[in-house]
Amino acid sequence: MRLHSFAATLLLFATLALPACARQSPSSIAGDTQRADALATAMASTPAGTESVGIPSDGPAEVSSKAGNAAAAMQLSPMVVHKSEFCGCCGQWVDHMRKAGFQVEVRNTEDMNPIKQQLGVPAGKGSCHTAQVGGYFIEGHVPAEDVMRLLVEKPDARGLAVPGMPAGSPGMEMPDGRVQPYTVELVGNDGSSSVFTRHGQ
Repeated sequence: MRLHSFAATLLLFATLALPACARQSPSSIAGDTQRADALATAMASTPAGTESVGIPSDGPAEVSSKAGNAAAAMQLSPMVVHKSEFCGCCGQWVDHMRKAGFQVEVRNTEDMNPIKQQLGVPAGKGSCHTAQVGGYFIEGHVPAEDVMRLLVEKPDARGLAVPGMPAGSPGMEMPDGRVQPYTVELVGNDGSSSVFTRHGQ
């Protein structure tokens, strides 16, 4: 059994921090260092279908440090989500982020294009909602653990994007649990993109 990848570790952190149907305040989740410590000792295989790119396996000490950093990053980085008032899957994605511990402010708008252009979302990489957190944009149905990883690693980039609306991504869950393979892309300052994480493989 190998150690968690960082993304899988943070996914487990979100899972331990809040049961699927529970509703807790974001501050209580983000500040729960006891759960972060418990996460540091959790040693299990990576969930099937998730592949973090460019992240080596970590030992318990490194996992503990990164879990604590993720909690601090969420607490210090409130998120603003721009979406249509009538977008159901956007609202479900907001719920996903709040359950993971993010403090989310929702700004409803029917004209998303100026916001995407201002934040530097490349053409062809758009989705139904656009978020801002920690100086980055988060475009589309990006999983919470990938956003946590972004805030901890702080790459020199514009943000993360999941183009389109892949079935099974957060906010687009399927009744049968099916996940359409999709890629979370890291968008560089020059507008180029590279693989950040793959899901549903």
